Amino acid sequence: MTTNTSSSKSLRVNVQKFGAFLSGMVMPNIAAFIAWGLITAFFIPTGWTPGLGKAVEDGGLNLAALVGPMIINLLPLLIANTGGRMVYGARGGVVATIATMGVIVGTSIPMFMGAMIVGPLSAWVIKQVDKIWEGKIRAGFEMLVDNFSAGIVGFILAIVAFLGVSPVVTAISDALGKAVEWLVSTHLLPVASILIEPAKVLFLNNAINHGILTPLGTTQSAETGKSILFLLEANPGPGLGILLAFTVFGVGLSKASAPGAIIIHFLGGIHEVYFPYILMKPALIGAAIAGGATGVATNMIFGSGLRAPASPGSIFAVLLQTDSGSYVGVILSVILSATVSFLVGGVIIRATRASDLASDENGNFAEAQAASKANKGK
Repeated sequence: MTTNTSSSKSLRVNVQKFGAFLSGMVMPNIAAFIAWGLITAFFIPTGWTPGLGKAVEDGGLNLAALVGPMIINLLPLLIANTGGRMVYGARGGVVATIATMGVIVGTSIPMFMGAMIVGPLSAWVIKQVDKIWEGKIRAGFEMLVDNFSAGIVGFILAIVAFLGVSPVVTAISDALGKAVEWLVSTHLLPVASILIEPAKVLFLNNAINHGILTPLGTTQSAETGKSILFLLEANPGPGLGILLAFTVFGVGLSKASAPGAIIIHFLGGIHEVYFPYILMKPALIGAAIAGGATGVATNMIFGSGLRAPASPGSIFAVLLQTDSGSYVGVILSVILSATVSFLVGGVIIRATRASDLASDENGNFAEAQAASKANKGK
């Protein structure tokens, strides 16, 4: 039993580390995603100022020409460079960027997944190559060797990425895209909340969100102008509902702290503040799943979505990235998801209210906060 528990914890920690690594590549570049989302929102034919996006000969400024190069080249290269720097500093970032161009040119789709694979891997390769002659180069030749070795390795890796990695990643991306399309066409996309909501509480959401949802959502947004996938994890409604339930029905420290947590979560977009409340009462994960599924279903019914990722998951960031024709659906998805999680959470909290009053509820909440910090630290 102890072995199984230890293996389970080890697996969770490894997944958390993997998710944190993916997040580390994407999060520093969220500003670029936001900039691309704003350019898309304003200048594509269905945007807010489509006239400015038209070609010069048609009376516009041709600003829509920024959309394609940014999503195809700029964003993947930024991710690759960041991933390379995480592995081997500036030198790793340069080689990662060179190699990732092979993946980008080898396909016609935005190659975020390829950048996340090739970028760090390329940096690791040049790091191993440098170890071969570390301390063996004569004085005065260091720069010559460093530049040529990085250039040659980048040259080789770019070709390998073009011929080998690009077709494989394209096939994987197509398969994932078809899986998402199947969930949408069969109206089963809300089922994804069964995975996403528990993953958020355990800090495993980055592996799902930045590894799959953001790349697929960005591709979908480039084709249709919006994507529902950006709302699967970023919707602040489920967390809001749970915190409201503690505000109304809670006792002790959790009740007293919930209103402040609402401001941080809903307005600031820091979802982590409601994780200790669920860890204190694990049954509340059912409320989060019900609220998340309700929000997804609402967006499916209204066909609503965001133009780009909303990060952090603040209501302001969500509304800023909302497609011009999706405000009703997005706002309703937040309201309804919060309502459902509030009602379900309220029932759960009320059912345990007597035992909470009889026991040291403050101690339980403090333990839950410590567990949440430990999960994030791992």
